[in-house]
Amino acid sequence: MSAVQQQLPEGRYGSSRSADARADRKLKITGIVLGTLFAAMMVWFGWYYVVGGSKFSGELIAFDTNKNNVQVHMEIRKDSDATGYCTIRSQSEDGAEVGRADFRFDQKQDRIDKVVTLRTTDRATSAELIGCHAD
Repeated sequence: MSAVQQQLPEGRYGSSRSADARADRKLKITGIVLGTLFAAMMVWFGWYYVVGGSKFSGELIAFDTNKNNVQVHMEIRKDSDATGYCTIRSQSEDGAEVGRADFRFDQKQDRIDKVVTLRTTDRATSAELIGCHAD
């Protein structure tokens, strides 16, 4: 009589269950670490957006076009001691840029409501606030 073999030959039918368990555990730990890092990054971006963002921002309220200029009504929100500038551009009916200028705001107020004049090279049909930047 021959002896009956109880175990399968090693390495012939795949890895053992303990190796699979170790690989699963490593994947779970890696997933937890990466998920935690991602969540921390999202919290940091959210905090920066809400609290730590720009201390100088503007909004274009209205504009009125003439033949050679555009009157732009702006509202600036900033820290009272902050200074900076806002860039405004204007386009003609065909989309060509006919005016662009930076307007400085050095007043010691936290909210400024002002009308500025942007000179143009042709009749403008729009005014656009490109952005505001603190010094």
